[in-house]
Amino acid sequence: MSSDYSYIEQTASRPFRIRPNEYDVTGRVCVSDPGEVRDAIQGIFQQAFPGGAFDILWVAFHDFERLFRGDYEDYLGCDTVYHDIQHTLDMTLAMARLLAGHEKTCAPADRLGHERAVVGLIAALFHDAGYIRRRSEPGVLNGAEFTGLHVSRSAEFLRNYLPRIGLAHQAGVAAQVVHFTGYEMSLDDIELVDPKDSLMGHLLGTADLMAQMADRCYLEKCRDRLYAEFVLAGVATRPVAAGDRIQYQSGIDLLRQTPGFFRHSVRERLDNKFNRAYRYIEAVCDGRNPYFEAIEQNMAHLERIVDSEDWQKLRRQPPCFTALEQPMQHVSGLVSRQLARIEMPVL
Repeated sequence: MSSDYSYIEQTASRPFRIRPNEYDVTGRVCVSDPGEVRDAIQGIFQQAFPGGAFDILWVAFHDFERLFRGDYEDYLGCDTVYHDIQHTLDMTLAMARLLAGHEKTCAPADRLGHERAVVGLIAALFHDAGYIRRRSEPGVLNGAEFTGLHVSRSAEFLRNYLPRIGLAHQAGVAAQVVHFTGYEMSLDDIELVDPKDSLMGHLLGTADLMAQMADRCYLEKCRDRLYAEFVLAGVATRPVAAGDRIQYQSGIDLLRQTPGFFRHSVRERLDNKFNRAYRYIEAVCDGRNPYFEAIEQNMAHLERIVDSEDWQKLRRQPPCFTALEQPMQHVSGLVSRQLARIEMPVL
C-alpha cells in the first residue's frame, strides 16, 4: 500500500478534480468507510512512526464502529445527522495528517512520540462519543439534545475506555484533551501539565474545525443538519438581542451567520488559541493546505449566495451515516414537533 505522504504530494502539485461527496480533501479516501480510513491512517502512522505498533488503534477503530452502529454495550448508536460517522472519520484522518506533519518538521526533542499520537487518534475517534445515547436514557429522543454537554460526556467515555485497551495512565490526559474540540470549558482552564499534551489538544481542535468546514457538502449540511441539531438542542430557538429574535430562524439564517462565525470565532481559535497548528498539514501536502483551500472555496461560495439570495445553488444531497435507517426523515420529524411546541417570535 502506498503511503499517505506520497499520494497527498502527488495531488498537491495539480488542481483538484471534483471529489465525490463522501471523500476527503484529496479525493482519495472515502471518509464514510471506517476500514478505508483506518488503512489510510495506518499508512500515515507507519511513515511517521516506523516500527510503531498499530494494534491498539486497530482495536479502537473496531470499537468506534461498534459504538456508532449501536453494537457497543448499552449504547444506541449514532443518531445525530451532522455529527455522523463520516464527520468523525474525516476529522480523525485530518488529525493523523497533522500529527505526521508535526513529527516530520519539529526537532527530535519536541516530537510527540508514538504513544501520545495513539492517544490523540483515539481521542479523535471518540471526540463525539458524548452525542450517543444510552438505553438507560429513554427520555432523550436524539443525541443532539446533549449538544451543550457532549464534550464532557466524551471525556467520561474516554476516561472509562482507555483502561480497557491498556492505556489507563493516559485516560486523564485524553479526558482533558478532548475539551479542545468544544466550548463547554474555557481552553485556558484545561488542566494539562505537559506542553506536548496541550499541543496534542491544539492539533485535535484544529482537525475538528478544518475537517468539517472543508467538507464538500459543508453548506448543505449546515442548512439541513446542523440547524436540525441546534433545534433539538434548544440552541436555535434561544432568544438573543433582548429577546426580540431567536438565534437561528432557519437553516438559511444559520448560513447567513456562518461567514461571521468563521472570521471572528473559527479563525481566532485556529490562529491564536491553537497557535496555527494547521500549518503542519503543509509538511505532508507539498507546502499547501488543501483543507484551507476547500474552506475558502466554501466560504466564497456562501458569500456569493448570501449576496444574491439564490439559495437554490445549494443543491447537493449528501448521504448520512448513522445507526438509523432513515436518519434525515427521523430527525426532520423530531424537529417539526419541537418547533410546533415553541412560540416563534415575529420578526
